[in-house]
Amino acid sequence: MKHEILSVDVAIVGAGPAGLSAAQAAARSGASVAIVDDNPRAGGQIWRQGPGVAAPPAAAARFDVLRHPNVRHLAATRIVAEASPGTLLLEDDERGLLLEYRTLILCCGARELLLPFPGWTLPGVTGAGGLQALIKHGLDVRGQRTVIAGSGPLLLASAATARERGAQVLHVLEQAARADVIGFGVGLWRWPSKLAQAARLMTPVYRPDAYVVEAIGGQRLEGVRIRQAGREFDVECDRLACGFGLVPNTVLPSHLGCRIEHGAVAVDAHQRTSREGHFAAGECTGVGGSELAMVEGEIAGYAATGQTSRLAGLIARRARWQAFADAVRDRFAIREPVRKLARPDTLVCRCEDVRYDALVNEAGWTTAKLQSRCGMGACQGRVCGAAAQALFGWTPPAPRPPLVPARVGTLVLDATRNDG
Repeated sequence: MKHEILSVDVAIVGAGPAGLSAAQAAARSGASVAIVDDNPRAGGQIWRQGPGVAAPPAAAARFDVLRHPNVRHLAATRIVAEASPGTLLLEDDERGLLLEYRTLILCCGARELLLPFPGWTLPGVTGAGGLQALIKHGLDVRGQRTVIAGSGPLLLASAATARERGAQVLHVLEQAARADVIGFGVGLWRWPSKLAQAARLMTPVYRPDAYVVEAIGGQRLEGVRIRQAGREFDVECDRLACGFGLVPNTVLPSHLGCRIEHGAVAVDAHQRTSREGHFAAGECTGVGGSELAMVEGEIAGYAATGQTSRLAGLIARRARWQAFADAVRDRFAIREPVRKLARPDTLVCRCEDVRYDALVNEAGWTTAKLQSRCGMGACQGRVCGAAAQALFGWTPPAPRPPLVPARVGTLVLDATRNDG
């Protein structure tokens, strides 16, 4: 199997808003930069590219860094493990790769939180962000009766994408209380761009204090049961997209020994983690949106390359967008009834068909795995792990290498180098 050793000054994990912003800042110092991302194209989840999808101006400006002579973009490349201090073991579809770095910036992003409820595994049910990604990749939703449910601003964005591609969006169901939604809207004057965005995305079918209690169907989704302000009713639909916010991706930072606090990578004012020479930015340090991710990425890129004179204005801008992130977190926190929708026979781990009643009395992840194989399937706990943490309060297990399935040739690559 082909292999390669690449040495750079700055390695960046993630090619979303934070990673691209970090690369731009770092490249200005003349440093050599490598951006590693497991997606085939840059942009992350929010700037996901696909047929007929135009990049927003902020994205287009940052995609330019991929053409910088000092920047190398390792697309469709997975991080297998830390081979040794300052070296990551990587793999793409053709080869294994050792990436040596002086400084690492972690921009690992976040993933959608999916909370189990009766019927959530039926064909036709996806995540809210997942539906948006599928549509951007060409999924035909024309004429499909669609319900979007969960919590947070992502719901409106998903609904807008579905409507633009011809879906019939019947309801957008926000589980947060009406008072919280109104309070959030009233406070948007502090972020004019967000106020304008909310006005553009708002739809007459938006319903606060409402959530899906059950997806109904046989071989596939046929309808949903909705609870709104204490009243329940059924709606026929072809597609349901549910998303209960995002959770930071912390597997790699945890594997590297970076301190995790409140489910996110802990950083200081310059985005430094607890490990020397390792920085973090964007959603992996706490979910806050693309604006916060971009400014954090810039701070990390400048700080990682010693350009600290550029940081003062950025730190003030970060505080402004952190306040927005705090408002979203406070107003759209998941309410307890939504966490308790699962019945005894509801699947929690869909990969291994593990039911709620097989897990509810377990003390934590270790015993759950031993007794039920929860989290040991194809997704390796990436879906059910966050759900179990929300449902049962389990502490996520420490990640063990390899972090992703890898070829034997890749796994022995570092040993072969050392033997040589």
